[in-house]
Amino acid sequence: MAVQNGRDLLIKMDMSGDGAFETVAGLRATRLSFNAETVDVTSLESEGGWRELLGGAGVRSASVSGSGVFRDANSDGRARQVFFDGEIPQFQIIIPDFGQVSGAFQITSLEYAGTHDGEATYELSLASAGALTFEAI
Repeated sequence: MAVQNGRDLLIKMDMSGDGAFETVAGLRATRLSFNAETVDVTSLESEGGWRELLGGAGVRSASVSGSGVFRDANSDGRARQVFFDGEIPQFQIIIPDFGQVSGAFQITSLEYAGTHDGEATYELSLASAGALTFEAI
């Protein structure tokens, strides 16, 4: 696999609930993280006192975060609406030359910032809200 451009890691949001996905505007940095909680089943009989984990158990989740410049685009307005309305729309996270992660996410954090001599910026965080699918590209 060749080196990839970071700008090609995209967050796309379903804009109307009918599968019309649009890239979240103005992002400069994006991060995707997968997590799996463990279930410890270690007992006095565990071989050598080593920890044992129960396979296939626990909670799996994903989190996505991004930061960038505020563009006042259609996707910015939709993100604000989704946050304030508590909606859980479908998202697509595009990982260049690797694949696409799709599923429901909730916007858990939406922050805006700016200085008197700079651009307005924003940060957003998403938490998975159901089963995710992965499709190789």
